Amino acid sequence: MMAEQLHDVSRRDFLTAAGVVTLAGSLGLKAAVPAQAELGSDRKIRMGIVGGGFGASFQWHLDPNCIVEAVSDLREDRRAHLQRVYQCDKPYESLEKLVLDPKIDAVAVFTEAPNHVRHVVEVMNHGKHCISAVPAAVSLEECQLLKETKERTGLKYMMAETSYYRAPTMLARLLWADEKFGKFLYSEVEYYHPGIGAAEDGLSTFNGQRTWRYGYPPMLYPTHSTAFHVGVTRERLTKVSCLGWGDDDPARKDNVYGCPYANQSALFQTSGGNICRCNVFWKVWAHGERAQWLGENLSLFMDSWAGQPFVIKAPGQADITTLPDFLHLLPEPMRASTGHGNSHGFLTHEFIAALVGDREPAVDVYESLAMTAPGIVAMDSTRKGGEQLAVPSFDRA
Repeated sequence: MMAEQLHDVSRRDFLTAAGVVTLAGSLGLKAAVPAQAELGSDRKIRMGIVGGGFGASFQWHLDPNCIVEAVSDLREDRRAHLQRVYQCDKPYESLEKLVLDPKIDAVAVFTEAPNHVRHVVEVMNHGKHCISAVPAAVSLEECQLLKETKERTGLKYMMAETSYYRAPTMLARLLWADEKFGKFLYSEVEYYHPGIGAAEDGLSTFNGQRTWRYGYPPMLYPTHSTAFHVGVTRERLTKVSCLGWGDDDPARKDNVYGCPYANQSALFQTSGGNICRCNVFWKVWAHGERAQWLGENLSLFMDSWAGQPFVIKAPGQADITTLPDFLHLLPEPMRASTGHGNSHGFLTHEFIAALVGDREPAVDVYESLAMTAPGIVAMDSTRKGGEQLAVPSFDRA
């Protein structure tokens, strides 16, 4: 999309989604300039992909404006996997070698969470745009370094936050922009992933050595939750009180983060005067990412692993239970089911579209840090027994 970002979904686009004509009509959504799936440009962005785990689950090779120029992973088996997925014949043994390739325009960094900022800075210092996995950073100092690096280099940065492009989030963003929720909004946002960080979890060790996931703090992985609020309203989470719970798992007793918590629950105040309750739990029998947005005039409830159906409720109107399918907003080769609620194709295309159109991506460095920093402060609040703390801003000066 050249002129319109993927988050600017118009009424006409909305109506083309199967089964939602009644929804659009009953809610009286305002018209806007339609988004376009094709960019109208033959420019090709040459990508380097680093990280053969999660990094192999995106659609770079299917985007009409993208070429996978090179791939990299420290592990040979994962390098080979990236080569197969992206049909690429140029592997590098490390990110540090890949960024020296003069043909590469941008790099996708899907490495370990504690290394994201170090790797993103390395990429941008070599003159290349960057998209990274979540979280954007794991400390406030890293948040500041990431912001300074983006502003110093003038290059594009995007965080690949999947919750931003789940269909219910895209719909909630549309309803929020049209002021359908009313004056007051309360959101409940949550990410449940049993086993993460536990000593016996398969991802906590590799070849007998602890990985970065061993004892990893829940609130240092907040963005699958916080994106549901920040990504819909563009409000900032300004204050937080957070409580934690831990068990006797060995990983809670001895980890590099000094974190005894398996579950954390935060209550945020927002810049718009609203409230956001945010959960990130590793030790609970529940699964997945989910949100609900409650307003005085309308409320939207996501479907869930536990069986909660999708529904929009508004006074004087019948419940709306048809969730739009926004895949038609993507170029035709990318209209396929992908991970995390079909979000991967949107994240892929948004980054490429931003580079082709020479604009900032939807989840730019400022939105990314607005989703990331609140979790870092929530971690500090937990250690202080739930004391309410201010969340610093990393927006433009």
